[in-house]
Amino acid sequence: MNSMDQTESLLGAYGLTDARDRLLSADAPLAELQERCGGDLPGTLAIPELLALVQQARRMGLKIARSFSAFDGDAEVSGFARIHPVGEADGGGCEVLVENWQRSLLVQPGAREFAERIDAIDRATAEISARLDARQRLQVLSARAPDASALEAAALAAPGADWTTLVELTGITHHQPLHWRLLDGASCRFAGSQRNWRVRMIPLGPDAQQPLGFELLLIADEPLPDDYGAAPPVEDIAPEASPTRLVGTALTPVLRKPVARIIANAETMRARLAGPLRDEYSEYAGTIASAGQHLAAMLDDLADLEVVETPGFSTAKEPVDLADAATRAAGILGVRAQNRDTILVVDGEPGAAVATAEFRRVLQILINLVGNAIAYAPAASTVTISALPAAEGRVALTVADEGPGVTPEQAERIFDKFERLGRDSDGGKDKGSGLGLYISRRLAEAMEGTLTVGSAPGGGALFTLELPAA
Repeated sequence: MNSMDQTESLLGAYGLTDARDRLLSADAPLAELQERCGGDLPGTLAIPELLALVQQARRMGLKIARSFSAFDGDAEVSGFARIHPVGEADGGGCEVLVENWQRSLLVQPGAREFAERIDAIDRATAEISARLDARQRLQVLSARAPDASALEAAALAAPGADWTTLVELTGITHHQPLHWRLLDGASCRFAGSQRNWRVRMIPLGPDAQQPLGFELLLIADEPLPDDYGAAPPVEDIAPEASPTRLVGTALTPVLRKPVARIIANAETMRARLAGPLRDEYSEYAGTIASAGQHLAAMLDDLADLEVVETPGFSTAKEPVDLADAATRAAGILGVRAQNRDTILVVDGEPGAAVATAEFRRVLQILINLVGNAIAYAPAASTVTISALPAAEGRVALTVADEGPGVTPEQAERIFDKFERLGRDSDGGKDKGSGLGLYISRRLAEAMEGTLTVGSAPGGGALFTLELPAA
């Protein structure tokens, strides 16, 4: 089937915008594209590719004629756009004429893979990530940027809030509710950071028109200044400081930025965004990216290790609905589970098991346990996360998988620092730093809880986090 067999062709479509880049009127094809991209008629021009041309023509007062293409959710739309600014007397906007309008009925081969690689690059370079529900309400946000600590604290204090209330969107004057396509690619700023940030909204679920939720990524347009939060010179660190504290305090902030660049460049080469590349070199670049992500995870573990081993370390005390935490963890790890055909089952009624703990730390433990279960259990199996009452005055979270389980000898050592003998994954590859379970147990103990491992009914491993009941 050639490309003409896959397209619908029209002579053109006409539209008119005002000085605020609102599409006031449009022919049927342009009006339909506006609607499928999340806009209204009349309403702000929601087609990013056309909006950029209209803004450029209006600012410069010049006619623009060039080809454009856009994605309407199901197919690619392309044509030749002519943008003519009109005078103030006529509204100060632009006339938009799209000639040779074509709508591809089938996405070109490889387009999905290309988009997935772009998403992988953005995930590798994003310094802030969050999970949103279908109404763009914040479920959880994590940041590895030092200048985003205030944003992370604000997100923790406002669970379920609209995420746009925590940032200042630049170049967007209208307010929520906004279609996600209008926010994808937007610029924003937030308190505590002097940098400009780019927004990525990745819809979750099989239908991008009605997503089940969103993965929100904030990507800095420029690196953090080299002198931001500079660590004290090595000679100023107390001699009794442990090597772990040296790495966490002095080296981790310095290494994060170059490691992120290595990952981003490797993903760019793997995706062939810089030009054609032989298959074996693309695979080499993928190996480099995976190694970089492993190193980044180890740096995060070492930073957490420093925190939990600090004398007097304590956690916040707040009511934590364990069923809600389980649901959020399953949402965060849903894509990873899908990649292994693993089913995540959440068992527990909201409000039936409420702990006195720190929500962020409970979620951190749970993500580690569920992530391990996904990695170590066979593909196409089930991981069950349960929230339930335990002994008197206690509540519990359990994570059960269908893997080979843990032997008594392994159970005695699995929570030891740097212990990687627990359970093998993929023939022994990617066992991690051996710190995740050690850190998780230290966090559980800091919240006056326990973290144990046993055997799940029918085989597999069963990890149990017990906490004081609220």
